[in-house]
Amino acid sequence: MSFIIDISFRDPLYLLLLIAVPIYWLFRMKISKRNRLAYNISNASGVQGSSWRVKLIWLPDALRTIAIAAAIIALARPQSGYSTRNVTTEGIDIIMALDISSSMYAIDFQPNRIAAAKEAAIEFVEARSSDRIGLVVFAGEAFTQCPITLDHLLLKKLITEADAWQLDDGTALGDGLFMSVGRLVDTTQLNTKVIILLTDGVRTAGEFSAVDAAKAASQLNIRVYTIGVGSRTQQPIPVIDKNGRNIYDLDPRISFDEEVLQEIATTTGGLYFRADSKQRLSEIYKEIDAIEKQKVEVNVTQKYTEKYYLFAWIALAALLLEILFSNTIFRSLN
Repeated sequence: MSFIIDISFRDPLYLLLLIAVPIYWLFRMKISKRNRLAYNISNASGVQGSSWRVKLIWLPDALRTIAIAAAIIALARPQSGYSTRNVTTEGIDIIMALDISSSMYAIDFQPNRIAAAKEAAIEFVEARSSDRIGLVVFAGEAFTQCPITLDHLLLKKLITEADAWQLDDGTALGDGLFMSVGRLVDTTQLNTKVIILLTDGVRTAGEFSAVDAAKAASQLNIRVYTIGVGSRTQQPIPVIDKNGRNIYDLDPRISFDEEVLQEIATTTGGLYFRADSKQRLSEIYKEIDAIEKQKVEVNVTQKYTEKYYLFAWIALAALLLEILFSNTIFRSLN
């Protein structure tokens, strides 16, 4: 909880009228100069007894200026008060764990699953300008493509460059999740920590179980959002035939393991999503973006007291004094 003193104006446009103050003084200086030229005398003995009045001849004008300025400020409605804010100092550290196995090149998404996943991930990064984000990729093994960073230009470049040729083929789902957890454990700040795990397959490689990795994430208070990508039917994927040619063949797997992805999300307090189209995939990233933003909203309570009356009294007092002095002790000098 923070306590913030706040001063503001209800109608600040009235403050533009303060430009009248220097204009008034320029006008008075011009008049004063003209009067000095008109009343040159050879002997000052006649005003010696009133020298203090001569020295203070500026006082009525000063009082009039104060009255004008204070009246303008009163019109602008100054308010003072305080605001109480429920402020969290935590930002969000995010690791995107992206499946880049050969099946991610299936063409049920346009142009393929991996391209659609990269595009949605980049859009997500662009919407999270104040968060630290990193990228872990996995196929038959896992690899940190980009350590957690605020350099989102670099991150987007590395998302674009992520490709299956970097790793052995397969789906090391548990290894990818474990490596993502490790990248978040390495961060020194006590921020909210989130993993977005995207895959289109079941575990076919790797040392670790995805469920065990989820339990480790849960113990470290890391939420995992899981996204299953792909149609519910067999889809053509690019393969190399015995003659070294690139051809398309049907993926023998019909779908990913929804039960495991659901268990990962439930264990860590995250959510599971299924994306069967490029549009749905973009919508899922937007939903995750909205959920995490809700967790860091700032609630503000404001209490203000009107202060215009203080300046109104100053304006009235200055005006009355100016009238009094101009018609009494400074009357003969005007």
